[in-house]
Amino acid sequence: MSRDYGQYCGLARSLDVVGDRWNLLIVRQLLVAPARYRELQDGLPGIATNLLTDRLRDLETAGVLQRRLSTEGNATTYALTEWGAQLREPIEGLIRWSTPLMIRGAQGDDFRAEWLLLALPAVLAGHKPTRSATVGIDIDGDVIQLRSTRSGVVVSLPDGREFDASLRTDAQIALGLATGLLTLDDVAAQIDVEGDRTAVQAVFAR
Repeated sequence: MSRDYGQYCGLARSLDVVGDRWNLLIVRQLLVAPARYRELQDGLPGIATNLLTDRLRDLETAGVLQRRLSTEGNATTYALTEWGAQLREPIEGLIRWSTPLMIRGAQGDDFRAEWLLLALPAVLAGHKPTRSATVGIDIDGDVIQLRSTRSGVVVSLPDGREFDASLRTDAQIALGLATGLLTLDDVAAQIDVEGDRTAVQAVFAR
């Protein structure tokens, strides 16, 4: 059976390439960083080994990703091609669109803090911080760095900068603050802030 839609339509042809189950989540992982096979498997809880192998092969054949030798030993690393990396914009759009679906929380679903490296920039796009600040968000021991600048908020792993404040919370509240559905006052009893509270307010200001 043909796996394509057979339609001369940009959406249909895009879905021919990335519409299969797991494909966009593989791209999500590689938007965070190039990864080895085992790292991809760890970041995609629930995927079968043979299915991951098949999806990687299909995405490579389509030109979305490429294999290269890691600088550490002879391990193979998977990375997006320049064309594949252009999926960041539509994926960030889907993340923003998902906001009503995320309000109810994880409800037992798997969660990896690294997924916030893609989700937070998506929902913070267009924010105009009220001041420069660097804030660490600690979620179950994993720390994500948010740095407000004149042009917006930069989200990354900690890069050695000193934090103006640290916020300990869970993913649902962090996303709620980033989307503006929650304020610090709303969740005061559910978060732990160390340092300059106004720095946290600046990062999440809309």
